[in-house]
Amino acid sequence: MSRKPFTLEQLRVAVAEGEIDTVVLALVDMQGRLQGKRFHAPYFLDQVVAHGSEGCAYLLAVDVDMNTVDGYAMSSWERGYGDFAMRPDLATLRRVPWQPGTAMLLADLEWLDGSGPVVASPRQILRRQLDRLAAHGLTAYAGTELEFVLYRDSYEDAWRRGYRDLTPANQYNVDYSLLGTARVEPLLRRIRTEMAGAGLTPESAKGECNLGQHEIAFRYDAAVTCADHHVIYKNGAKEIAAQEGMSITFMAKPNAREGNSCHIHFSLRDVSGASAMLGDGPAHLSVTGQRVLAGLLDTMRELSLFFAPNVNSYKRYQPGSFAPTALRWGVDNRTCALRVVGHGPGMRVENRVPGADVNPYLAIAALVAGAVHGIERELELGPECTGNAYDDATAQRVPGTLRDALTLWEGSAVARDAFGDEVVAHYANQARVELTAFDATVTDWELRRGFERL
Repeated sequence: MSRKPFTLEQLRVAVAEGEIDTVVLALVDMQGRLQGKRFHAPYFLDQVVAHGSEGCAYLLAVDVDMNTVDGYAMSSWERGYGDFAMRPDLATLRRVPWQPGTAMLLADLEWLDGSGPVVASPRQILRRQLDRLAAHGLTAYAGTELEFVLYRDSYEDAWRRGYRDLTPANQYNVDYSLLGTARVEPLLRRIRTEMAGAGLTPESAKGECNLGQHEIAFRYDAAVTCADHHVIYKNGAKEIAAQEGMSITFMAKPNAREGNSCHIHFSLRDVSGASAMLGDGPAHLSVTGQRVLAGLLDTMRELSLFFAPNVNSYKRYQPGSFAPTALRWGVDNRTCALRVVGHGPGMRVENRVPGADVNPYLAIAALVAGAVHGIERELELGPECTGNAYDDATAQRVPGTLRDALTLWEGSAVARDAFGDEVVAHYANQARVELTAFDATVTDWELRRGFERL
């Protein structure tokens, strides 16, 4: 994909001319969030470019509240909570239009003793799967479609109110509504244009069906770049909303209405750059395309921890919603987990299972692992679903809870073969930590039902 680059030399000029005074070096954590440091720009150029920086290894071994928790091999009180190295990836350097005077870039993580990369880091997990795919002469491209709910309350006000009785930006279903979305177009426009200024390629914005729900779509790209853009956009959209006194949530299921999805469009190309999915088979799929879809379906349940990583993720899967539970495939069929869309070189598969809380590196890595599984085992694709996949009693289903997904993940030979024991153990512990915290929490639902009447 073409984009205007921001090079190291351009950064040097911008710093010398006083345009840039701050450089953000960010790593991606287990939850798909950006963590890192803000550097004085001259110091970054003099020291960090050549030598990198350090960050505490607990950044990949904490819960969502940044609490230190037990069970992680890489970081613990016994190991002293040491550092790992943050190596700047200069290919990700960009301006940050929503933060004046600021540039940013992403970091890859390595161990300080020189023993190699941190294998449980999300960018490294995705890269390893892409290397496995490259052994078959294939490269992966992806596009993520993130939905969010926008509120007119600030994040601080929402916190003080316990996230109750917030005011959604729209009071009715604005799915495709130009009138309804115009109410918040100043914010949506700012997000689109400032993401373009950061080197992303916005496509469109549209309303969705939950109150205050919207989606801004970006052009597909090579797998790692797509994931990079996803986390930069997600972080930046929250920052822009906060600057406007508003708040955005990417929770999979923030309320009883429609949840926030993250549909992932996925395709493969061969060494010539041509589509590896397009062919003369069913639904115009090539043999490779058929094996890829078969592999995705065969591994979806076992790898669901990477598609639905939180307790709340599974609340999104409701009957009669557009969050699919039936592991079937179909052409332009939104009731299926895998929807084949596009024409000619643009043919791709849309995975409709993930919610907007997904870590894009892990989800795309799971897609690549599923594709490799289907290719290497020469799996045959079952028949297309042409009706309502929800009504198919023979179809396998998305796991119903995080606990179910954890059991499948830990028992999966596919996961261990693709990701290795260290990664399986690391992300299994993340799920156990979340389940332990949830199980110990007294919810509003329990109070409402039981405070007086029980």
